[in-house]
Amino acid sequence: MNNELIKVQTNEQGDQLVSARELYKGLGIKERFSLWIARYKDMYVEGVDFTSVGLPTVVNNGAVRTLQDYKLMVDMAKHIAMMTKTTKGNQVRDYFIAVEKEHKALMADPRMQMAMGLKSAQMMLDHKDKIIEEMKPKAVFADAVNTSKQSILVGDLAKLISQNGVKIGQNRLFAYLRDNGYLHKSGSQCNRPTQRYIDQGLFEVKESSHTNPDGSIRLTFTTKVTGKGQQYFVNKFLARDDQMKIG
Repeated sequence: MNNELIKVQTNEQGDQLVSARELYKGLGIKERFSLWIARYKDMYVEGVDFTSVGLPTVVNNGAVRTLQDYKLMVDMAKHIAMMTKTTKGNQVRDYFIAVEKEHKALMADPRMQMAMGLKSAQMMLDHKDKIIEEMKPKAVFADAVNTSKQSILVGDLAKLISQNGVKIGQNRLFAYLRDNGYLHKSGSQCNRPTQRYIDQGLFEVKESSHTNPDGSIRLTFTTKVTGKGQQYFVNKFLARDDQMKIG
């Protein structure tokens, strides 16, 4: 609109945003910016009402310094202006109301809606390769999830991980699980899951009894990875650049 008092930007979703530093300057606030904005941040939800951003600024020696800034939804900026309780604050609030009214009228225009739709479609096309690449691990992981209906041996988990693109054998996987605290390292409990990860539902221990030639009973314990555990470890290995390195 004409006579722009404070710059209002519109993002790809059609939301109107205001720089906290520009609002601070427009309201003529005298106290330090960090103290001023901290008071209002506690009243709103980050990621909904505002987002944290960096503001590159050239300082006296010509170097570029990044200042902390925030992108505020126009509703939040409007409320802050009103809470300032000054003549300037009322002017800024009225300005935001006028900008908001003009924006709503513009967005209601069918031609604008079509333009926004075309812009969104073009962005999807421009980023299609990136989107496809990002979806690949998720698609592979979905295949892994579908196989996770029952508990399996650690050796079978190694095969499952390998099938999903990260080559690892049974022995190296056992070593990884011991080194990272999932399994006990030594003693009678060696290669059995630690209680922490049993409680989390990643492992279970199958107990079997065998009769010795002398008639005595011998118990054996087998570590098995639950369906939840299979999903957890496949996801963990894929998330590390699809090629986790285990020394």
